[in-house]
Amino acid sequence: MSMNRRNFLSIGLSAAACSLAGLPAAAMTGVGASAQQAPDNLAGPPQDFVIDPIYMRQIVPYEGPGRPGTIVVRTKTRFVYLVLSNGEALRYGCGIGRDGFSWSGEATVARKAVWPAWYPPPEMRKRQPELPVMMAGGIKNPLGARALYLYQNGVDTLYRIHGTTEAWTMGQAVSSGCVRLMNDDIIDLHQRVPTGTRVIVI
Repeated sequence: MSMNRRNFLSIGLSAAACSLAGLPAAAMTGVGASAQQAPDNLAGPPQDFVIDPIYMRQIVPYEGPGRPGTIVVRTKTRFVYLVLSNGEALRYGCGIGRDGFSWSGEATVARKAVWPAWYPPPEMRKRQPELPVMMAGGIKNPLGARALYLYQNGVDTLYRIHGTTEAWTMGQAVSSGCVRLMNDDIIDLHQRVPTGTRVIVI
């Protein structure tokens, strides 16, 4: 199955917050440029913010596609599932791409990053010239604490499953096409799945 986005190889606004356009080889190590300055204990939402319990990480009964170890994203219900055995899954609340920037299909986690750096693509920087050429990994980085890079047939789709400090966006369609989890949750998912993990977005 292929992505339903027209020409996912083009770099545009739909992948702006997720793109690695112009990423130098030195940044491909999987660790953001300022990872040491962004300890994981600062990755959670504000302590005074109350998150709807439905979007909290939890083990739930699961009937759906994917063998154990598969990541399944259900865009309509705003949940990410890590399929377990015995008819269960670990469920995370998520935010997805807003109308016009959503996508579906199958991909593979080809790369994982810790406190990833963000490289806004040239098209986005033309529209928003105040953006930097590169934003080092850290609390203010839109990719959050971790990122899973989704590839299809060995080609970068420019879509990511990544973190965010904006916990209030869980359950919302607000991103530029990527799937966002709370930082605590993407840290958890990141450590559970290896590269090569199958991802199904429906």
